[in-house]
Amino acid sequence: MRFLPREEKFFHFFLSQVRLISKASILLVEGSRNGMELAAAKVTQLEKEGDAIVQDVFDKLTNTFITPLDPEDIHRLTARLDLILDSVEEASYAIRVYKAHPLPLEAQQMCEIVLSCAKSLQQAFEALSEDRPLVDFCIELNRLENHADTVSRDAIAALFDKEKDPIRVIKLKEVYQLLESITNHCESIADDLQNVVVKNS
Repeated sequence: MRFLPREEKFFHFFLSQVRLISKASILLVEGSRNGMELAAAKVTQLEKEGDAIVQDVFDKLTNTFITPLDPEDIHRLTARLDLILDSVEEASYAIRVYKAHPLPLEAQQMCEIVLSCAKSLQQAFEALSEDRPLVDFCIELNRLENHADTVSRDAIAALFDKEKDPIRVIKLKEVYQLLESITNHCESIADDLQNVVVKNS
């Protein structure tokens, strides 16, 4: 029997964060195809909204006696989600300021992988909030990160083989690395989620 109420709003905060990541990832895909000028500005606005959510979480953690998960886990998951959104914003900003459009098909594919990661993240956190199994979504995040590794490495190798403009090589290489780092962060949060499940089982 639970004698003291637990503050469950933290799940709402998680879901708000992953929805912002999904929106930002959609904009990243659209910008990769059509130009990043407008998309990057919208992603930056979403990143600011994400910062506000993070502050709400940290404020609530300091004033909540009983939480649905270990406070350290809530802090870690919140910070990791914030890092993912920050990384999407950084990638979209780089594509815009480097004037990298039109992006190669491989870069567009990387953006689509990021969007797939965002969808799996949202499903995982929805499962967490409803106390449903989430391991399949974590496995998918690991698979997507491995796929992104392969695409990124092949794309960078092709850059050095085929691209004649050395400045564009430098720009696109960084874009690939920024996009790949997003999937790395998603894989890390998948590991964190599985640790949380084990700890609370």
